[in-house]
Order: sequence, then C-alpha cells, then structure tokens
Amino acid sequence: MPSFETNVSLLCHPATPCAVVDTVTAAVSGGLQDRLSFTYRLRGRIDDVRIPAPLPAGRADGLWRHTCCEAFIAHAGAAGYREFNFSPSGQWAEYVFRAYRQRDPDATLCGAPYISLRREFDTWALTALLPAGAPFPRRNERLELNLAAVVEATDGTLSYWALRHPRDKPDFHARRGFALGLAAPGASQGGREQSS
Repeated sequence: MPSFETNVSLLCHPATPCAVVDTVTAAVSGGLQDRLSFTYRLRGRIDDVRIPAPLPAGRADGLWRHTCCEAFIAHAGAAGYREFNFSPSGQWAEYVFRAYRQRDPDATLCGAPYISLRREFDTWALTALLPAGAPFPRRNERLELNLAAVVEATDGTLSYWALRHPRDKPDFHARRGFALGLAAPGASQGGREQSS
C-alpha cells in the first residue's frame, strides 16, 4: 500500500488560552507495514512549556494531566473508538470505548507505540508510531480521527488543543470533534472533513 501523509493545525480551546505556545500542528502518515504514525509540533516559548521528564517506556494512566499528545480513532459509522495518549516522558496509554466515554475494560489493546522526542530552537516535536494491529484504513473503509494535545505551562496552567471544539468545555471525546477522515490511499474520501 502506498504511503500517505495528512497535516493539520490544532485549535486552542477558547476557554483555555495559551500564553506560551503559538501553534500546534499534527501530521498522520501511514503505509509502512500498514502502521499509522503521528507527529505533533509545538511552536512558541518552548522553555515555558512543562515537559514531563523521561521515564522508562510503559503504560501509565493520567498522562493527560500534563503535556501530552493524543489520537482518537473510530471506524466511520461505529459508536466505539480508541484513545491513544503519547507522553514526552516516553510513557503511553490506550483505552477502548464502546461509545462516548463508555470504557470497554475487556477489549484487546494494540500494545506499546514507539515514541520519540526532539527539540529544534522554538519547536518541540513528538512522533509516535502505533504498533502493528492498531487501526489502519483498509480498502472500502474510512477512519475518523481527532488529533489533540494538552499543553502545560511551567506555571501549571493547561491549554487544550484539537481539530475542533464542539463544546463549551474541552472534550476530546466528543464525536463531532473527530474531524479528520482517513481512507486507504486511492479510495474515495467522500465526506472528508479536515481542520486547517
């Protein structure tokens, strides 16, 4: 399957303005062994962003309480979805939901992503490669995604960034926020929406 890449800009929720980051962008790409890769870039006063210290790679809960990148993936038309959290610390989390915020504790998880972090002057970038077996668009199938990030400033304030904010309070789980349609390369992208 040929490779593909889609780049989007994330919007800061108006209820959580951010004084330290000017832009957050995200890219999703795929094709290598049918695996999705996500790259998030934060640009601004990076020294004023609280970045979790490196830890041994492993699954951890509550990563969203600090600077963290997230991907929500659903099959078009299905109520269920998966949530992936990627921390700059190298830790990660995966959750499966049957419907809006209804966890499925018995669901099979995809497993550990590969996470890398780099800094370039005023930009901080995190890349996460999902393991084989994670959701990937197949022929005649369309995925719906919400790409998001939580940014913690050194003063402890949090801002919430996503493709779309359909509610008064930040809620990455809101299905109307799954604004990026992703189909297999060469397939019809009918009904595709994308924030920019």
